[in-house]
Amino acid sequence: MATFQFELVSPQKLLLSRAVEMAVLPAAEGEMGVLPGHAPMIVALRGGIIAVTEGGQVTERLFVAGGFAEVTPGRCTVLADEATPVAQLSRAAAETRVRDAEAAYTAAAMDTPEKRDVTMARLLSARAMVQAAEAA
Repeated sequence: MATFQFELVSPQKLLLSRAVEMAVLPAAEGEMGVLPGHAPMIVALRGGIIAVTEGGQVTERLFVAGGFAEVTPGRCTVLADEATPVAQLSRAAAETRVRDAEAAYTAAAMDTPEKRDVTMARLLSARAMVQAAEAA
């Protein structure tokens, strides 16, 4: 089967760089599948799971807290705010993150709409992390 180069980069390091058959990304507008020959685009990512397929099987599942992806016909590069293999997620840590994000959102009630949007994005990402940890 045809492949394309997939790279996942977090602020700490390059997490993944290899030829894959397909990648499913948590795009801001919904789940997005990337295959070889995909139309070029740049998309915002929300908190969720990236699933990488090789040899007809999902070989990698990584939680990303948000970021961007650049897609070209031969490459997909994900620049993630934070990335963690799903198997390494802690439900307790994710639930703590949700409580902190809820408190920050409540505190931002009188802030500008932009600040409220940022805190809401953090809260939604934290909730996605809880779901990912439960699925692990």
